[in-house]
Amino acid sequence: MRIINFIKSRPFIQALAAVIANANIQGFFTGKIWQGKSKLVCVPGLNCYSCPGALGSCPIGALQAVIGGNKHNFSFYVIGIIIFFGVTLGRLICGFLCLFGFIQDLLYKIKVPKLKIPLIIDAPMRWLKYIVLLVAVIALPIFLTNQFGIAPPYFCQWICPAGTLEGGIPLLLKNEGLRSMLGFLFIWKMGLLIFIMLASVFTYRPFCKYICPLGAIYSLFNRFSFYQMSVDKERCNGCKICERKCNMNVEITKNINSPECIRCGECKKACKQGAITSEFYLKSRKPDSEFQVHM
Repeated sequence: MRIINFIKSRPFIQALAAVIANANIQGFFTGKIWQGKSKLVCVPGLNCYSCPGALGSCPIGALQAVIGGNKHNFSFYVIGIIIFFGVTLGRLICGFLCLFGFIQDLLYKIKVPKLKIPLIIDAPMRWLKYIVLLVAVIALPIFLTNQFGIAPPYFCQWICPAGTLEGGIPLLLKNEGLRSMLGFLFIWKMGLLIFIMLASVFTYRPFCKYICPLGAIYSLFNRFSFYQMSVDKERCNGCKICERKCNMNVEITKNINSPECIRCGECKKACKQGAITSEFYLKSRKPDSEFQVHM
């Protein structure tokens, strides 16, 4: 029974998702990026294309590559697969399928006094990830191009700590030629990575809360994705233990499908009344016809 519960646990699913997405183990020893056909497919979470183990592409990296091309093409494939992930799962992806989110979870488990950011600071900072999405991922690749009309992937190049950790560091360790080219950009990104990782020890998932553009996209789907959570008002006694357990600071009794909810399920486990449920709702065209898959 313990083995079954462990397999169903979130850490196990997170670890399994990380291994599957980065199953090219040989790449970590050779320092070479996988170039197989699977790279044509985007994985759900933020997983760097340049990670030597990565078998798929990062949705944000793929989106920037398309926008930053000399024709600024609208890719129905990239946009479509992001929408598919969003409509199907919403930010459940952030809670269960994102490697960098998993790394932040592990860092937060380190036993040190935790820092609670005041609401007056936390609330406006939550909007920063949408600004990062609009500016670094979309606007800059469109308007800030070179003489050939091509733009670099600004978010990946200047911000993404997942890329530094998963791609930059492993490649540098195995490629002497790359080490000789190190400069300000790498120092900047290493500093940013170290800052975010240290912050993750003291406060829960700071990158997910304030910076991640992929989380910003998926948050837009949380209210109407197939995966939904609900609170039974008749069972709920208003104790708010669920909200005290929520590391994403969601007002669960008022807004359980908040854009900030990463569907980790901690509130559901904490509720002694069994008032919180999570389900996949697959609705047909008939408004009175609904198929529910209980989780």
